[in-house]
Amino acid sequence: MTATTISFEFFPPRTPEAVAKLELTRSRLLALGPSFFSVTFGAGGSTRELTLETALAVTAATGVECAPHISCIGTPLAELREVIKRYVEVGITRVVALRGDMPSGLTGFGELRYASELVAFIRQEAGQAFHIEVAAYPEFHPQASTAAADLQHFKAKVEAGANSAITQYFYNPDAYFRFVESCAALGVHLPIVPGIMPITNFSQLMRFSDMCGAEVPRWIVKRLRDFGDDRASIRAFGIDVTTALCDRLLKDGAPGLHFYTMNQSEAAEAVFHNLGLRSSHGRPLVTPPQPPAD
Repeated sequence: MTATTISFEFFPPRTPEAVAKLELTRSRLLALGPSFFSVTFGAGGSTRELTLETALAVTAATGVECAPHISCIGTPLAELREVIKRYVEVGITRVVALRGDMPSGLTGFGELRYASELVAFIRQEAGQAFHIEVAAYPEFHPQASTAAADLQHFKAKVEAGANSAITQYFYNPDAYFRFVESCAALGVHLPIVPGIMPITNFSQLMRFSDMCGAEVPRWIVKRLRDFGDDRASIRAFGIDVTTALCDRLLKDGAPGLHFYTMNQSEAAEAVFHNLGLRSSHGRPLVTPPQPPAD
């Protein structure tokens, strides 16, 4: 079983300790044979320099392409133009174009309100310099008025020049496959890679899901609550659930997997080992744990 595209998302570290942790994480994930890494961009461009710095450091250390995120909400056109120009100058060839979140304290959307407008602006400024990834929402964007409207918004991003898409995380594979079918019915044909959030922390998962509108099935919530503060059991159950999800997605034709890592490698490594994924050389992508020496 081989995924066409394997990628991992990081966020920019802000302290020396966090930098060291990410260095270890990226070195371990490199062994999984990623197609690319990505680095998030704070609300209103609040991590602009850190995003680029992190992306360049990851590429320099691993030799693997790293795609910085660009968001447009609350960011002036002049600043976006400078970001795009800088990315071209330093040799970035892939970006993730997002609407983004409204920065705290700001009330205006800025000059670009939608991700489709950002994609069009990037193409206007940089032509075909970038492979542009955009977001997709199998369970639909929480602010979408209807499912049909959300599909049309996604189609607009594709028509503006997107090359491929990465989904919000989800735990219902049927939602993903139905979304892909609905896109195809609208004439939208591009790789839509499932976003994967391994379950390792119950309270964190529910907080993130409330913010982004991702649905956590009731049976998963109830099982996680039963574990209480037993972190080891939560992690083991979460890895099993994530493995089963990835197995279904790949077997039924998903073009790859994109992991939201939270700058940690252990969960992705465990899922890869469980799936038996292998490199192009036929070697296991994850070395099975060895028993301690006597």
